Amino acid sequence: MADPPGCCFPCATCLLCLYSCQWITAKKEKRKGLRTTKCDCSWFLFLFCVFLFTLVWLYFAVIILNDFHNFNEFIFKQRKLWLDWSLVLLIATAVLFTYSAVLLVLALCLQLCRQPLKLHWLHKTLLILTALVVAAAFTGLGIKWAEEWRSARISLQATGPFLHIGIVGGMTILAWPLASFIYSARNTGLKVFLLLLYCTVMLALYLAPLGITSPCIMEENQLPPKPALVGHRGAPMLAPENTLMSLYKAVDCDVQVFETDVMVSADGVPFLMHDEELTRTTNVQAVFPERTALNSTTFNWTDLQQLDAGSWFLERRPFPTVQSLSAGDRYQVTKQRIPSLEQALQVAKQSNISIMFDLRPENHSDYQNFVNATLKVILQSGIQLDQVLWLPDGFREQVKQQAPGVKQVYGRKRLQNEKEPLQHVNLPYQDMSSEEIRQYRQDNISVNLYVVNQPWLFSVMWCSGVSSVTTNACQVLKEMKHPIWLLPSSTYIMIWIVVDCTSFLAILWAFLLLK
Repeated sequence: MADPPGCCFPCATCLLCLYSCQWITAKKEKRKGLRTTKCDCSWFLFLFCVFLFTLVWLYFAVIILNDFHNFNEFIFKQRKLWLDWSLVLLIATAVLFTYSAVLLVLALCLQLCRQPLKLHWLHKTLLILTALVVAAAFTGLGIKWAEEWRSARISLQATGPFLHIGIVGGMTILAWPLASFIYSARNTGLKVFLLLLYCTVMLALYLAPLGITSPCIMEENQLPPKPALVGHRGAPMLAPENTLMSLYKAVDCDVQVFETDVMVSADGVPFLMHDEELTRTTNVQAVFPERTALNSTTFNWTDLQQLDAGSWFLERRPFPTVQSLSAGDRYQVTKQRIPSLEQALQVAKQSNISIMFDLRPENHSDYQNFVNATLKVILQSGIQLDQVLWLPDGFREQVKQQAPGVKQVYGRKRLQNEKEPLQHVNLPYQDMSSEEIRQYRQDNISVNLYVVNQPWLFSVMWCSGVSSVTTNACQVLKEMKHPIWLLPSSTYIMIWIVVDCTSFLAILWAFLLLK
């Protein structure tokens, strides 16, 4: 077990100290009889698997940031506690990944220096805990947030080509410690097994691009028009959701549609509100403490106008962008009240944008009267009816008869042999594939997908040809003049060949140099 040239004793000793949590000098006479056993190899394999496990979870954590505001709202409804849990997720994930990555780097360096891999029991315990925590996170994701698995599959359309390059690069670097181990190990069966396993993995990686598909692998002249922006409850990163300030901010972001939620007060006034309770977005606990848990439809319009619908935005900071608000905007936030549908329609009319809304709650015993009250306000507002996009399924036929100019938007895919073909659909972005989007586009069906916040996801939707996206981040997507990346097929094939050939030559060099 001669030490390779360039591996200094002090460095090797420090590596052993960090990995083994004890001071073991790297000099031969001081470590006589200290060898890497089969048990040590097993722990190294476990370390490698934990590293891959945490790396995959880190990828998932970054992907699900697009939808994390929904998770924050869910926790608030359950626990009445507001916290930006995305920060907790990212910090915890970064700590687990960094720990396993540092240990793996130490182990690989020790192998290159031909030093024994004696992992300390403390590291073993922490690695087991890391694996259990990540496994619990994946399990919770699968049980409570299963749609994020589909989000991950969509994300591969944006990251697949780059993940391939990164994984090939990582496996190429791994060839150096692997070659060192193979040349120093005495077990011929183990050496043959590891070499065959490594070659199989590399062959699969070299051929992986054959299975990578992305709508953004296309010629520049094939790129569809940029999707229109639909402001999700306005511009909720810049102003309190479902307020007139949020609506005006959305107009400044060049949105073409204001998406909101409508409820009807006890005295028949339609107003903007998403939650059935008022606790998250108003100060109802301070003004009407005994009515905090009541449905917002039990309040009359006079009571609703007493509520502050803006200050919570500054107190809870639902998005990091709140910190960058100007003094003028902060003052304006504190003056926000719950707007009526009539007020929102007047702003939409003046700003020449459309308005799309759900009417809640659909299971209410008085829902038909809610529909009637809402239609009455729409017809009396003077807005062009084709600027109104109607989402609710309840009493849809009545709406078609009383307001035939209103655009009917459906929250489902089209059915076979449908009597009346759909013209507008509104679906979660996980529910439609790129192929379906293209087909709908060819059939002149407008497709709006929600909620799209991250530029990588917007790029995939853009390349797929979606008509519009509902977003919380209109101020970000507004500035995008082009998808994040767009590659012609010929360029992608050339990159694939160059990466694979470079990797093969580097691996060959590693095995020849360390022989």
